[in-house]
Amino acid sequence: MSAAHAGFAEPLPGISPAIYSVADFRALSDIAYAHAGIILPEGKAMLVYSRLAPLVRETGCGSFGNYVARLRSDAAEEARAVAALTTNHTFFYREPHHFAHFAEQVRPALVASLEAGRGARLWSAGCSSGEETWSLAMTLLGSEPLAGRRLAGRDLKMLATDLAPHVLRQAETATYPAKDLEPVPQELRRCWTQEADGMATVSDLTRALVRFRILNLLGPWPMRHPFDVIFCRNVMIYFDAETKEQLVARFADALAPGGYLYIGHSERVTGPAARILRPVGPTIYRKAAA
Repeated sequence: MSAAHAGFAEPLPGISPAIYSVADFRALSDIAYAHAGIILPEGKAMLVYSRLAPLVRETGCGSFGNYVARLRSDAAEEARAVAALTTNHTFFYREPHHFAHFAEQVRPALVASLEAGRGARLWSAGCSSGEETWSLAMTLLGSEPLAGRRLAGRDLKMLATDLAPHVLRQAETATYPAKDLEPVPQELRRCWTQEADGMATVSDLTRALVRFRILNLLGPWPMRHPFDVIFCRNVMIYFDAETKEQLVARFADALAPGGYLYIGHSERVTGPAARILRPVGPTIYRKAAA
């Protein structure tokens, strides 16, 4: 399926068609859709220009038309271009009702499972610069340092993935302006972060729980073990209905029986997965138990 294109006039304002044309935008839109399922309607033409112009210059291509030709024969550069087109807006404790539900309804069972010697697996899919991942990790560890350290020593693993390497590098540093963590409950910040000179860094113990990996959600998934919890929020808003349904069905397959899927406030579970995942809260779904 080709990305949707609405007609609009050429030249684009202030840009020579010899450098960046409507045809170039449409070609790049198709590449983004084929590579990562991202829809780029006509209103994004200037955004595409601003995001990719530095790469056009850096590669010495001279024009977007030449850059498109380069992408068709250079898989690594194609991945870099698509990563540059992704939107990485996120913040700590975004959609706080999700973390409240997790703390109250999901965490107790995970803690009991860990203390009984069983494992727990969580996935932050489309983790961007890590704010969601660290919010989830701190919520899981809880507000009692000794209990949290005991949990961290159990068979507890978190996976955080994104297709953009530059945001994963930022996530792995786990350091942010301290003001950005204000939405996080104070007792969690006190236990699992350190502040100095206006910056806050997630504790080493918390960071050791998480593996950050590059992953295109539309590509193969190498993970072999099912997940107890998957967060994939405000990622699918950039996909069309068919891609959303396919992705949610894959999430359902990747969940352990009784596992939970958290999605963005404007997203919904539809298609075949709706037979497997039942709503248990606002944009919170649970897979049927075995």
